[in-house]
Amino acid sequence: MRILVVEDETRLASFVQQGLTQAGHTADVASSGPAGLELAAAVPYDAILLDMMLPGQNGLDVLRNLREFGIATPVIIVSALTDTQHVIRGLDAGAVDYLRKPFEFDELLARLRIVQRRGPTTTDAAPLRVADLELDLVQRRVTRAGQPIALTNREFALLELLLRHPGRVVSKTRIAEKVWDVDFDMGSNVIEVHMSQLRKKIDRGFAEPLLETVVGQGYRLRDPATRV
Repeated sequence: MRILVVEDETRLASFVQQGLTQAGHTADVASSGPAGLELAAAVPYDAILLDMMLPGQNGLDVLRNLREFGIATPVIIVSALTDTQHVIRGLDAGAVDYLRKPFEFDELLARLRIVQRRGPTTTDAAPLRVADLELDLVQRRVTRAGQPIALTNREFALLELLLRHPGRVVSKTRIAEKVWDVDFDMGSNVIEVHMSQLRKKIDRGFAEPLLETVVGQGYRLRDPATRV
């Protein structure tokens, strides 16, 4: 998942960003309400973690503006305002969840998994498959023809993105948006290097290659059974 963390406490924001990255997600940070609103409008995030007490514009107003602008990204409010009325206001304004500070990081990850299962890209926790390649989102496990494949967090995110669009070309720009952060340098060869490593892991030793480069366009996972 690509997640926006809107939090003005620098240490907490850094902790959350690092933890999300280690868990295999991509995380951007905004330290004010207006900055969070601008990023949320520009980048297709899968979820937003939103503090309530923010400089420039409070979290409740940010959430209301998001919904007024037609941005339906799921929002989890993460706040030290823990009384019932604040929770009700947040949920009524369009948040999908409300997590009270201080919180256990494992609980935050569990709340995000719920968002992922409810999201538009998947309605359940069913594994993603192309041919004999399978990715289990819940167990974070990848197999091909029943053989386990060890992937880094970044490789897992790349493969998940491709498996969500089987047979379709996924551009470098789309990959950068979903798997890397806002500071990614499109002039670098980082995507090519990661794709090369991913191709070795999922195709080496198998008769049918699945991951292919479409020159000048991007990458796709093809299904030999459908010739796509």
